[in-house]
Amino acid sequence: YNQGSRLTALELISDGIPSTLITDSMAGALMAAGKIDAIVVGADRIVANGDTANKIGTYSLSVLANYHNVKFYIAAPIETLDPKTKDGSDIIIEQRNTKEVTHIKGIQIAPDNMDVWNPAFDVTPYSLIEAIITDKGIIEKPSANSPFDIQSF
Repeated sequence: YNQGSRLTALELISDGIPSTLITDSMAGALMAAGKIDAIVVGADRIVANGDTANKIGTYSLSVLANYHNVKFYIAAPIETLDPKTKDGSDIIIEQRNTKEVTHIKGIQIAPDNMDVWNPAFDVTPYSLIEAIITDKGIIEKPSANSPFDIQSF
């Protein structure tokens, strides 16, 4: 939870990288105002065509970036690449505990019997990704509209 404010922000400050902490829902407004030049996110898994699984909300961020013509990059260690899985439709998405949505500090905030959908990850399609940055180099698409070739990397 709050990985950006707990971990990523600390790493950015430690490395002297200029950054500003925002909540997920603020990203679109900043893009619309022309305040974001590029977006770099991590990945939990990158499959053969470049479809990428990452923390929930990454897909939405990529759609906003695409709409606002902001380049969207994935940065992940080479071990994240999964060239044996064809595309993102084959990635099984973990569902997290419903109480993460219905409760805060053990106090129920949602009505009883409320259905909850709480995936841990979402999948960003390769078409919304500019390039994949790894510790072994950068993976680029052969052309703008074609998939990545993870197997050849």
